[in-house]
Amino acid sequence: MQALTNRVKQVDRKKLSFIESLYLPAIIKGMFITFSHIFKRKPTVRYPEKTRTFSPVFRGLHVLNRDEQGRENCTACGLCAVACPAEAITMEGAERKPGEEGLYREEKYAARYEINMLRCIFCGLCEEACPKDAIYLSETFAPANFQRKGFIYGKEDLLIPNPVTEPEAYAKAKGGRVAVK
Repeated sequence: MQALTNRVKQVDRKKLSFIESLYLPAIIKGMFITFSHIFKRKPTVRYPEKTRTFSPVFRGLHVLNRDEQGRENCTACGLCAVACPAEAITMEGAERKPGEEGLYREEKYAARYEINMLRCIFCGLCEEACPKDAIYLSETFAPANFQRKGFIYGKEDLLIPNPVTEPEAYAKAKGGRVAVK
């Protein structure tokens, strides 16, 4: 019979000596490795007290953006939903009614916008496809949940706070992002 790889190695079945049968050298070697790890730097971060610094390209939770006047940037063009390889984004557009000029930037807006975080692969293609900078992936983690429906985020969960009425919350949600015009 011919082997598929060149890594075939015959197993040595020689009889163990008395010291080898006690497994004492193997135990001492294992203890030495264990004690050597005591003096090394710990990789664990004590989370609530300290936070880990992330890469500048870290992709976290999705956020629907607003402009400086507090109007929603999303125009319900659907490019983010089309670009999503996991088909995690569901969107329905609607026409702006008279008197809603302060709520939406354009004539059309997203009446329903949902992201299924169980499907999302955090690839960032929705962010790249958006021509209005309406959606971006923030620097925060997706929180844990015990039910499936808790992972489907609606428009009210994704929308960034209004910069006119809540400037501190808006600045915190914006993080280190710079406005793109």
